Amino acid sequence: MEVLSSRTLIRPRDPEAAWAFYGGTLGLAVAREFPGGVVYFLGTGYLEVSGRGASDAGSGPDALWLQVRDVEAEEASLRTAGVEVTRGTRTEPWGLRECWIADPDGRALVLVEVPPDHPIRRDVRQRM
Repeated sequence: MEVLSSRTLIRPRDPEAAWAFYGGTLGLAVAREFPGGVVYFLGTGYLEVSGRGASDAGSGPDALWLQVRDVEAEEASLRTAGVEVTRGTRTEPWGLRECWIADPDGRALVLVEVPPDHPIRRDVRQRM
């Protein structure tokens, strides 16, 4: 299979609240809009918020993983904006700095900072 493009698609309980959160509070840039939905730029991917989900849409195990440059600064900014932080910034056993928040449906958003010395940042291929 050759994947040419992809996007994460969520169906919020309250689309207007979700658009206000993702576009307003988080400040994601709009890639395109259409009747009933908005597609946001999400790093090298896309997040489409469209339609309307079930009343328990946010109760599942799904989460969005969002890499940021400075997780502590983002946490402070989000707290100032009134966003509930469900788990404050800390260094996880796997070496990433994480902070957890939730969208209006309770869906987990994991803000991640990759420290400069983390293996994700190193070229682990063998030198020839």
